[in-house]
Amino acid sequence: MEIKLAVLIDADNIPSAYVKEMMEEIAKYGIPTIKRIYGDWTQPRLNKWKGVLLENAITPIQQYGYTTGKNATDSAMIIDAMDILYSGKVDGFCLVSSDSDFTRLATRLREAGMSVYGIGEKKTPDPFIVACDKFIYLEILKPKPSRTSKVRPKTDTDTDTTQSVVDKITRKVLKLISQTVSDCADEDGWAFLGDVGSLIQKKQPNFDSRNYGFEKLTPLINSTGKFEIERRETSSGRNKLIYVKNKKR
Repeated sequence: MEIKLAVLIDADNIPSAYVKEMMEEIAKYGIPTIKRIYGDWTQPRLNKWKGVLLENAITPIQQYGYTTGKNATDSAMIIDAMDILYSGKVDGFCLVSSDSDFTRLATRLREAGMSVYGIGEKKTPDPFIVACDKFIYLEILKPKPSRTSKVRPKTDTDTDTTQSVVDKITRKVLKLISQTVSDCADEDGWAFLGDVGSLIQKKQPNFDSRNYGFEKLTPLINSTGKFEIERRETSSGRNKLIYVKNKKR
């Protein structure tokens, strides 16, 4: 049974160019039964959002900026989130923002037993990221050039809505994977990849193989040359389970 999600979007901190890919991503984790977006819709800077709201059945919530320098949108979104929480109509929340002001909200929702998914740009501060069960960067949702294609120099007419270069697999990332494999391993050192992926997500909510140019965790791990991979047939013989092991140095 899929979980019901409340999707709350901070229009002040999220570009409208990602809306299609964002909603497709959210559908992987549950059914978005509530979809609301918050902002001052009298402001011209939000005009691009207006064109895509109806197409995606997102309800705009008007919030005037009462005081200069204060973000009234954040307060309205937080109040609504708590009202939805106490209504008991959803099983989880998707908070779409790059603003660290929602860190306490994410923490409070998780304390109440809610699953919390965060979506935002790579500039999102770490406190908000780690407060979520899983955090997805918007930049990885746009189609990117293949890993074998050449990266052309960036020009003045380019925008930041697509990512031309993926993150490098650093020693820190390799250590995270290696340690997690060890944590999940049996006496022979083999660990079920599904368990490895779940534990990595708990340790580092913003970990995603797509950050490094891979659709899945298996090809990412295989590309490093640091791990052994074994595919084992199930008792039915219809499926194969993937196991991973740290290579001996």
